[in-house]
Amino acid sequence: MPDTSAPSTGPFVVVYSTYPGRDAAETAARDLVDRRLAACVALLPEMTSVYRWQGRVETADEVVLLAKTRAALADAVTAALADGHPYEVPALLVLPVATASAAYGAWIEAETDA
Repeated sequence: MPDTSAPSTGPFVVVYSTYPGRDAAETAARDLVDRRLAACVALLPEMTSVYRWQGRVETADEVVLLAKTRAALADAVTAALADGHPYEVPALLVLPVATASAAYGAWIEAETDA
């Protein structure tokens, strides 16, 4: 049965990053969830990125990492991802969430409560 209660207004964020392969992305995802920095981390495989790096246009296959968390934890999440990230300049973007269902918002809060 769908959640029909009023939506939660957070504050929640999704932290976006990319990795060169699934193993590195999954290791980072598990670390975030184990440390209760994120309630859930989705990994989206088989993305192709086209970007400029050191004056050249490059193409790379990547895995997208989307960490769902509280806004108050955004700095800790980006720091955790940056630590040991395989890229010299990793993509670390914090995307605000306008609303979340009450049940999902409560779940994020419960799973990221230290």
